[in-house]
Amino acid sequence: MTDVRAVAMESKAWPFEEARALLKRYEKAPPEKGYVLFETGYGPSGLPHIGTFGEVLRTTMIRNAFHQISDIPTRLICFSDDLDGMRKVPTNVPNQDMLKDHEQKPLTSVPDPFGEFESFGHHNNAMLRRFLDTFGFEYEFYSATEFYKSGQFDEVLKRAVDKYDDIMKVMLASLRDERQATYSIFLPIHPETGRVLYVPMKEVNRENYTITFDDETGKEWTLPVTGGNVKLQWKPDFGARWAALGVDFEMYGKDHSTNTNIYDRISEILGAKKPNHMVYELFLDANGEKISKSKGNGISIDEWLTYASTESLSYFMFLKPKTAKRLHFDVIPKMMDEYHQQLNAYHGQDAKGQLASPVYHIHNGNVPQSNMVVPFSMLLNLASVSGAEDKGAMWGFIQRYAPDAGPESHPDLDQAAGFAVRYYQDFVKPEKTYRAPNDQERAAMQDMVTRLKAWDGGLDAEELQSMVFAVGKDHEFENLRDWFKALYEVLLGASQGPRFGGFIALYGVEESIKLIEDGLAGKLG
Repeated sequence: MTDVRAVAMESKAWPFEEARALLKRYEKAPPEKGYVLFETGYGPSGLPHIGTFGEVLRTTMIRNAFHQISDIPTRLICFSDDLDGMRKVPTNVPNQDMLKDHEQKPLTSVPDPFGEFESFGHHNNAMLRRFLDTFGFEYEFYSATEFYKSGQFDEVLKRAVDKYDDIMKVMLASLRDERQATYSIFLPIHPETGRVLYVPMKEVNRENYTITFDDETGKEWTLPVTGGNVKLQWKPDFGARWAALGVDFEMYGKDHSTNTNIYDRISEILGAKKPNHMVYELFLDANGEKISKSKGNGISIDEWLTYASTESLSYFMFLKPKTAKRLHFDVIPKMMDEYHQQLNAYHGQDAKGQLASPVYHIHNGNVPQSNMVVPFSMLLNLASVSGAEDKGAMWGFIQRYAPDAGPESHPDLDQAAGFAVRYYQDFVKPEKTYRAPNDQERAAMQDMVTRLKAWDGGLDAEELQSMVFAVGKDHEFENLRDWFKALYEVLLGASQGPRFGGFIALYGVEESIKLIEDGLAGKLG
């Protein structure tokens, strides 16, 4: 029997590499608190985007990998910075004029523009939790508002007063001269307006743990730093939260990476060991711009799940987390097919190969069999040429190609057929552009019709692919890719497509003959 722990200790899969680095923190003695704490952060200034999900998923993969190599218990906290002031009104929510009146108030004090929750912060927190629960994550949710107001943060806030000069020295070294003049690690919440104030401190009192400042009108105020009257600036807050909770691991995006030393140093000043980190690259939209909660660019979790499975999204998140990736609708078909290719390969791999496989980490070692007897890309092309309006129309073709398949016996395939129809209707159909063949292409396609009319090889995809390939060679295409590209552009209205022999096997020989004849007659455009 394979010793999974021994293999995991050598695996080059990134979750195991991060888990082994984390285990080294406690190679001499287990944690005093009795567990290893993972944390992820969420800034609820806008609706949760897919990058937020990715952060929790990747952290969970490392946590699961840690369980394979250690018996130390773990916890995962998802921390929402919902006491932050709303610095600008998001562009992708309703009632923006109403929100304008609440700028700079904590997100949990801003009315919910959707009218469903007690505040905008509560709404976005609920959306985050719904998304995470959809995927079955095991986590504990923490609200910064509750954390500050309940007193859980008080001891660290007092420590921040005691160490105010040391923390300020770290922060001031990172700021420009004009910012240094007004900067304070503490942000008071105005007792009357409820706004988060960015004002300099007149006094930080170590005897009674209060701060004194003037508000925008010049009126002087003195407030205790405890009890939710004051919050920390976001960079000090990062390190202070690590110290307060005893965080052992947190990953964050590349846009935070320049602040790592600041976060670490503040955590250490406040008496805690800095956690392990992992910096991941950012997700980019179709234009190569960073996706943003306030802009709402990129793809939402709900949008991805309209067109593809949860596992395909998890697969996308697993791949090369330290490489920037375009997160746009056109990546979905590739992720669907590659995920099932990995499933098909997994059960024939040795233990080393299995622990390195994305699907091992997606399913935490309990990897299912794939029943996708038709690739997703092929289903898309089938939906396209058949003009499918629902997945029921797809099954007539599928069952002729795979007689033993059915919606109940092949639920993944049934689900994928539905995804393919929706994806075709929303993305492929509006962009289809057919062209007429040139003389060489026309002659080759007429030849292929002749060969198909005489075909007696059944629906063997490989035999049909060999025939299509032979036609291209016989008609002396300088590059056979140009022959296949011509088939796609003339017959499917797209510049790329499936292995054409497999497509004929799925669509049917007679149907493919008619498709080619219609293409040659200019009836498809």
